[in-house]
Order: sequence, then structure tokens, then C-alpha cells
Amino acid sequence: MMVLPWYSWFKIAVFALLACNASAFLLSGTPSEALDAAAWLTLLALFELETAHEDRLQGRHALAVTHASRVAAAAAVVIAAAGYVFEGEWLDAANSWLWIAVVVLLEFEVRYPGAVKRRRVSFAAVAATLYAGLAALVLAWAWRSEWFDAYDALLWLIAFVTIELNVLRLAPGGDLRAGAETAKSA
Repeated sequence: MMVLPWYSWFKIAVFALLACNASAFLLSGTPSEALDAAAWLTLLALFELETAHEDRLQGRHALAVTHASRVAAAAAVVIAAAGYVFEGEWLDAANSWLWIAVVVLLEFEVRYPGAVKRRRVSFAAVAATLYAGLAALVLAWAWRSEWFDAYDALLWLIAFVTIELNVLRLAPGGDLRAGAETAKSA
């Protein structure tokens, strides 16, 4: 898939900002925030690799390492989400569980493009609902004047929208065919 040069730089900038945010959480956040930030950044990088650079994942070893890394990061995300519940951080917990649902949806879109094509409207509705819930959390953090959390949550929304564009093959300048059916199963 050929994409416009600015789009590649845009994604690099988003990743760099997320890495800075993760560093902030690692240095000054709670253990749940640190684990959450590192695990999500890992998952995002793996999704980017699989959806936009799948040609680089040649060979059994590369695929095995990618899948094992994703399983470990996903386990860390679930542990962090449970930590938020235990700590009574309800916005963080809701955010984590909504993101977990987004990842499950993305996994399904990547692994079963034929099923997604047959039920495109249903998948789009579920995705829109999940992303709307996440956007509402951005507004909740902003309303509470928790600006860094609102900014971080918004940045994650932008990052995962770029992944959705990869999965659907709708990246700017890319192939505008109905994309999910062309997604390569890993």
C-alpha cells in the first residue's frame, strides 16, 4: 500500500509523542499507569508492524516473536486494567476495558477479513460505539481538568485510528479498495 509521505511522518510523530507520554508514566505514574503505558505502546507498535509493514514479517520466527510479544503485552494490559479497578481509578479502568474491546475488534478484523466484509455495518457500528466511549473519556478528563490524561487519551485515539486505516487499507494516498478483505492474516 502506497501512502502519502506526510502520513508516514504523522505516524512517526504520534509514536514519538506516545513514547514521551509512556516515559512520563514510567517515571512519575502509579505502577498500573507505568505498566499500562508500556504495554499499550508495545501493542500499538506490533499492530502497526502487522497492519502497515506485514511484508517485513517474513518467516516463522518473526511471526512467533510478534505473536508472543503481543500475548505478553496483552496480559500486561489486563493486569494494569485490573490494577485500576483495585485502585478505584474508574476513568482509567473504563478507558482500559474499552481499549481492550477495541483490540479484540482489531484482532478480529485482521484475522477474519471475510467475516468483517460480510458484516461491515455491524463492525463499523461496534467500532464507532467503542471509539465514542473513548472520546467521552477524553472529555471527562478535560472536564475534571486532568489535562495530561485528556491529552494522552486523545493521542491514543489518533494512534488507533491510524491502525484502523491500515487494517481497512484507507490510509491517505493508499489503496481505497474495500480494504479489510485485502488485509493479510498473520
